[in-house]
Amino acid sequence: MVTAIWRKSGRWIGGLVLGLVVLALAYGTAGLIGGAIPANAGWRPPARGVTIYVETNGVHTDLVLPVAAEGIDWRDLVRPGDIADPRYADYDHLAFGWGEARFYLETPTWADVRPGTVLRAAIGSDRTLVHVEHIPAPETGPDARSIVLRPDEYRRLAAFIRASFAHVPPGTRPKIFPGYANYDAFYSGFGRYDALMTCNAWTGAALRAAGVRVGIWTPFAVTVMGWY
Repeated sequence: MVTAIWRKSGRWIGGLVLGLVVLALAYGTAGLIGGAIPANAGWRPPARGVTIYVETNGVHTDLVLPVAAEGIDWRDLVRPGDIADPRYADYDHLAFGWGEARFYLETPTWADVRPGTVLRAAIGSDRTLVHVEHIPAPETGPDARSIVLRPDEYRRLAAFIRASFAHVPPGTRPKIFPGYANYDAFYSGFGRYDALMTCNAWTGAALRAAGVRVGIWTPFAVTVMGWY
């Protein structure tokens, strides 16, 4: 009797594991296909315009924008006093990333990532944050690519990023959380994070909103970086 129960349990667990593997493979395949199909297929960079950057740590992507350009000045929203060392606010660029709040706050390094944290984020959460780093313009290479935008494209990109901050009453600012280092901070965000709208899918959505050529769905860093 006990042996039969164990056999049934083993088959159930084996089926569950197999199902999860198939689901993961299907998700990965769909992500790569979505990342390979272009949106804004006719877009080409102008000879002159506003230079932005897309950078990655191999898993996550950020958008790097000038502090001030084309009438867009981030200093009304992102202020020196928000970071541990305000001297870093002298840098002329800001790196913007978006993601699930608990994942962001509980995983300062990849060594801190736990399966439960990843699973909770994938299932979905309305608690999101915008991560902002004060940095110099990155050097281009495998982990940072430059993109030149027309002024109207840049303004659409900036509008998308600004709309990703928490929507608060006039005269107030989104809630601020300490960052990982002296030059960054988190701000309460807007939007729902899940397996479809990941941090990298957000980056792709921002670039699509600007009119830039990128994949129709970009859940992975490689599906963003592969376009530039």
